[in-house]
Amino acid sequence: MATDYSKPPRGLKWRSNTLFIISTVGIGLFTDLFLYGIVVPILPFILNDRLNIPHSEIQKYVSALLACFAGASVLFSIPVGIIADKLQARQLPFLVGLFALLASTFLLYLGQTIGVLILARILQGISAAVVWTIGLAMVMDTVGSDKLGVTIGSIFSFISVGELAAPVLGGVVYKKAGAGAVFGMGFGLLAVDFAMRLAIIEKKTARKYGYDEDDEGCRGEDREADERTALLSNGQTKDENLEDWKIRTDQPSWIRKFPILYSLGNKRLLTAELVAFAQAILLAVFDATIPTEAQDLFNFDSLKVGLLFAPLILPYLLFGPLCGKGVDKYGARLAAGFGFGYLVLPLLLLRIPHAGGTAEIVKFCIFLSMSGCGLALISAPSIVEASYVVERYHQANKEFFGEEGPYAQLYAINSVVFSAGLTLGPLIAGGLRERIGFGNMNAVVAGLCAVVSGLSFAFLGKIPKVVDRHTFAGDF
Repeated sequence: MATDYSKPPRGLKWRSNTLFIISTVGIGLFTDLFLYGIVVPILPFILNDRLNIPHSEIQKYVSALLACFAGASVLFSIPVGIIADKLQARQLPFLVGLFALLASTFLLYLGQTIGVLILARILQGISAAVVWTIGLAMVMDTVGSDKLGVTIGSIFSFISVGELAAPVLGGVVYKKAGAGAVFGMGFGLLAVDFAMRLAIIEKKTARKYGYDEDDEGCRGEDREADERTALLSNGQTKDENLEDWKIRTDQPSWIRKFPILYSLGNKRLLTAELVAFAQAILLAVFDATIPTEAQDLFNFDSLKVGLLFAPLILPYLLFGPLCGKGVDKYGARLAAGFGFGYLVLPLLLLRIPHAGGTAEIVKFCIFLSMSGCGLALISAPSIVEASYVVERYHQANKEFFGEEGPYAQLYAINSVVFSAGLTLGPLIAGGLRERIGFGNMNAVVAGLCAVVSGLSFAFLGKIPKVVDRHTFAGDF
């Protein structure tokens, strides 16, 4: 049955408003990370209290459960991206992902065997594949590439609370009120998330009803100038043009069927994905090892383990939008290069704290806070750089990529890479920690950061030249 676009739905203006769409995506990502992170500090205690897993095997099972989540994201991200780019709207798959997350949360709450917990984490991984692929594609659809960095930086500064405050709340609430209260918070958040995803109207759908928010504030030559400025951002200079991004027509059939694969030969895009991979490994290392290290060093319970994540939160909140805006203005190179280079220091310093009292705990918190500053720096470069490269290919080869472009497929690839980092991170971190110790494990991760820093300086976008936003408007 065809949709009647002659009768606009109620609330069309606010439901298709840029802020509401971005907020909905932000809440979706927040919910995903919150429900991922809420079990991080309590997993060891659930395994021990509910499943009677011996302490000597806790690290193995914690790492395995974290890896199951990320592995499911790896397997499902690409199919989700391909399907999303073929659909007229992205709202339906966005809602489907939420139902997978709801089922996962019920299983985590009720599961009495390791098999049920594994299934729960797999469903959670499927949901993550949907929300990160569809959600980021909706952000790109809504704001374009010129404001992508500051938008992503702002979203990440908000959702980092879900990722990093969740362990705090999870540990505190589990200690004070038990598992029921912990998962009750999750169900409440799922209800809010569902209402917002159901209400959203995408901008391209709103245009079919005759409403375009962008036309109210940006028309004619000014809008063309803004578009030209956007295409000259993230490392582009006046001397670069679309001809540099042309794809030869004599491509094999598999490239013509999935042209996004051609883009993966670009060094900038490959390096951007490496940045995402390393970022995920870092987050996974902290998630997988801080709870068990805190138990071993300081004999912390779930409440104190949760509070130990708190020093990572503030730097994200303060510096996330600022760093994202810097990426928009100066390109991804500086943020990623300096960010990963800087992270070498706090990772090496985490070797210093040892078993002891307040002084050692303070050291541990300071070094975690320093790490949080570095994580804020590297939050936006990967997505902004990857979006820029694919946008240029899309603009130069619309006969290959179609009018809408392959952005959901791009973010699916990004989700695969990020999830691969989340998969390998706990396994590597858990294995290294058991074999060479927590300090030496962090030294290995610091070495990875140093390599990624060098590659970022070598291949990511350069600082752009100053561009007069009106000089080239007539060329379009």
